[in-house]
Amino acid sequence: MQKKLFIPGPVNVSEDVLKKMAAPMIGHRSKDASTLQRNISEKIMKLMYTKNQIMLSTSSGSGLMEGAVRSCTQKRAAIFSIGAFGDRWYKMATSNGVPADKFSSEWGSPTTAKMVDDALSTGKYDLITITHNETSTGVMNPVEEIAEVLKKYPEVVFCLDTVSSLGGTKIEIDTLGVDICITSTQKCLGLPPGMSICSISEKAIEAAKKVENRGLYFDLLAMYECIIKKDHQYPSTPSLSHMFALDYQLDKILEEGLENRFMRHKEMANYARRWAKENFDLFADESYASNTLTTVRNSRNISVSDLNKKLEKYGYTISNGYGNLKEKTFRIAHMAETTLDDLKELLNTIGNILNL
Repeated sequence: MQKKLFIPGPVNVSEDVLKKMAAPMIGHRSKDASTLQRNISEKIMKLMYTKNQIMLSTSSGSGLMEGAVRSCTQKRAAIFSIGAFGDRWYKMATSNGVPADKFSSEWGSPTTAKMVDDALSTGKYDLITITHNETSTGVMNPVEEIAEVLKKYPEVVFCLDTVSSLGGTKIEIDTLGVDICITSTQKCLGLPPGMSICSISEKAIEAAKKVENRGLYFDLLAMYECIIKKDHQYPSTPSLSHMFALDYQLDKILEEGLENRFMRHKEMANYARRWAKENFDLFADESYASNTLTTVRNSRNISVSDLNKKLEKYGYTISNGYGNLKEKTFRIAHMAETTLDDLKELLNTIGNILNL
């Protein structure tokens, strides 16, 4: 029996999308490859609400996150963390010798506009990283409020991790003034893991030109220049199989209608939060709760591992808490092609198992 995954990636992938992964190969330096990559970029621009250049990377989102902080930091990076993946972005910076400071919120709480303003007002930083949606805690940052503060600091490169939110909630990149927006395929986009995507602004490109050691594979400037000079080609061989599927899936997303897709995710989030409050408790401050994943506080002290074993007999899988939150929380993702009816079936099954 194929399991229904309610974990924060990989997600269930539609059969028709999977079949596109098996399309016959084409030459990655051919005109057909350029056309494929250009078509994907144009569709992603609609999804991101941006006119900035789109770049594709055969890697997880972590690859482009590392590339962003390494390629575009000249002085010092301000890394804002609301959980495990913000912490990881800080480790990427320090592992690459990039000067950086980490500003952490208590797990379950967001990065506030004031925190960002206080840090940037020192004048020490020329790049900032924000996690839009943190899957360890179920927090979605108030990126609109943060973006307003960043307008005071036009020299700072604004990097945004939307790995677990793009395609599941509205993120207007150009309105927000985001310079590098990063996502990947295996979450709200509803594809297998293995490809990441980013938008990049002219400001970020100009910043990268002043950085001497940008690495090689994740050198964002080299990627950008290759796309511009060689008509949407890439320095290294890309995963064409992912591109075939991504091009097709983006058509499906646009056909559903972006507002319809975002509303579907919001309805699932609202239902999951109500269920959590009625039967357990929310871990995140509800004012900043994620639209794509709900982290439930294990207030009943159940064995989450045992619950998952019992759920597997019914064909379901959820996620235990992340890191130190293991068994203290559990996580239910509601993203990509999941429907409200799918979510209700899962939660009803959990209720029956636990006699809620």
